[in-house]
Amino acid sequence: MEASGWDGLLARVIAQALAAGIPISEAIAPQVAVNTRAKTRFGACRSSGGRHQIELSALLEGAGEWAVCQVLAHEILHTCPGCANHGARWQKWAGRMNQVYGYRISRTDSFAALGVEDTRPVRYVLVCQGCGTQIRRMKRSALVEHPERYRCRCGGRLKVYAGQLQTTHLRPQHEKKGE
Repeated sequence: MEASGWDGLLARVIAQALAAGIPISEAIAPQVAVNTRAKTRFGACRSSGGRHQIELSALLEGAGEWAVCQVLAHEILHTCPGCANHGARWQKWAGRMNQVYGYRISRTDSFAALGVEDTRPVRYVLVCQGCGTQIRRMKRSALVEHPERYRCRCGGRLKVYAGQLQTTHLRPQHEKKGE
């Protein structure tokens, strides 16, 4: 969905929350801010001086209307009294929105759940030698450093490659003699 239609969706989600009896703030800016730099989150609720600005990542421009509404609903819940975090009050209101409107609002969401292509760069890709499952990692974690200590869900061994698997030439990491 194009970002140009997000303001209308924000108004719709605000109306839904009010109809569900959720005490959202009356001081929510009617325009959705678009963040072109956010790569690891889908939205944010910025609060300053009693006013709230809802911000969505440009990554959601490829998502459907339902996914955008779900992220907007998540963010407007942060405007409720005592809901700046994802504590019990926030979870209570998220549960109500989920029950009444069929959303799946949670503390975090995934690219796949929202129907958004994950274009984040990765430094390491682990591939299961048994089933071919790919595990992407940005940081050189214990899994990347010592894949021999871990197994895939299928029980297969993992092999580490530097770079993305979309390229044809990956450099195996931790290549040992005899492998």
